[in-house]
Amino acid sequence: MVLRVAVVGSGPAGSSAAETLAKAGIETYLFERKLDNAKPCGGAIPLCMVSEFDLPPQIIDRQVRKMKMISPSNVEVDINIEKKEEYIGMCRREVLDGFLRDRAAKLGAKLINGTVHKIDIPGNNTDAYTLHYADHSNGSLEGTAKTLKVDLIIGADGANSRVAKAIDAGDYNYAIAFQERIRLPEDKMAYYHDLAEMYVGNDVSTDFYAWVFPKYDHVAVGTGTMKVHKADIKNLQAGIRARAAKKLAGGEIIKVEAHPIPEHPRPRRVVGRVALVGDAAGYVTKSSGEGIYFAAKSGRMCAETIVEVSQSGQKIPTENDLKLYLKRWDKKYGLTYKVLDILQSVFYRSDATREAFVEMCADRDVQRLTFDSYLYKTVVPANPLVQMKITAKTIASLLRGNALAP
Repeated sequence: MVLRVAVVGSGPAGSSAAETLAKAGIETYLFERKLDNAKPCGGAIPLCMVSEFDLPPQIIDRQVRKMKMISPSNVEVDINIEKKEEYIGMCRREVLDGFLRDRAAKLGAKLINGTVHKIDIPGNNTDAYTLHYADHSNGSLEGTAKTLKVDLIIGADGANSRVAKAIDAGDYNYAIAFQERIRLPEDKMAYYHDLAEMYVGNDVSTDFYAWVFPKYDHVAVGTGTMKVHKADIKNLQAGIRARAAKKLAGGEIIKVEAHPIPEHPRPRRVVGRVALVGDAAGYVTKSSGEGIYFAAKSGRMCAETIVEVSQSGQKIPTENDLKLYLKRWDKKYGLTYKVLDILQSVFYRSDATREAFVEMCADRDVQRLTFDSYLYKTVVPANPLVQMKITAKTIASLLRGNALAP
């Protein structure tokens, strides 16, 4: 084998990339700064991810089949998944990430518990990249200074990606997610057995929604807002705590988390022989804030392209070779991101439009179309009559929203 690849970051994106490369017999190094990392995250994954990424049942804390959308004026809309075999998976990131990372290592990826501090960029198209990193395998925070030479790098190191900075990938707008994990009394936890709640309103999120998602033995209660409003994040968290106060009564906070979330793809996602995936590339959807599936999928698609263009590691890919991954990604998911961007700009701009959004969610055709696209990541076009009905319903809801708003 000629090709040596470093994957920086072992979340769903990095581990999925490393697994694919290792399966192909390519020399793969998987870097992770913190092996017990628990990223602040709602933790919802679509049904298709369970089968597509061979996730065992123990990875899924809860199988959610009921959702409540709660408007600014506390109008509740119940959304139920009708088919018994369908559900939204709820997982803890430390469990999911740990499983994917360990599987990649078992398949041959060399796991390095280290922090990459600097990358030396070669002056030509053939010389190696040099990664300077602190090896924490001895248990120390400072670590031991080491270097590694590779032919190709996959940056999967999150929203604050050092790999992206090293290749001057450009900046992007981002949001802040804030979450509290709350352990509830048994009777309160029973309410959330297979139920997730989403709240909208200026009091809980200026730009998105707030959530109460069930986990193994607790609920994740959180919110998100754009960086321009990040000073308000604790007030918004207090807002969701107030709105859900009765259901959370007697709960004990066991963890408080915060993390940046990208809002659109970076200007450059492939530079030289370096490719970005997951949050580092900016693959989080607007409106829904979904990122886990798209992170894992982007890591796998990037690695599959590398295996293909390198002839399973026999030759070193060029920048143009790597950009084939971007063409495939944008063709498959570009429209999804655009549609959700439009939805956010239409429905999240005021409490009046949020009322309209919740009202629209009560429609069975809207629910069916939404679940099909979310659970399976395929958009099945509605028949023309249903499409006309949804369009009319949307317009009517937006008009009525102004009257319903508090």
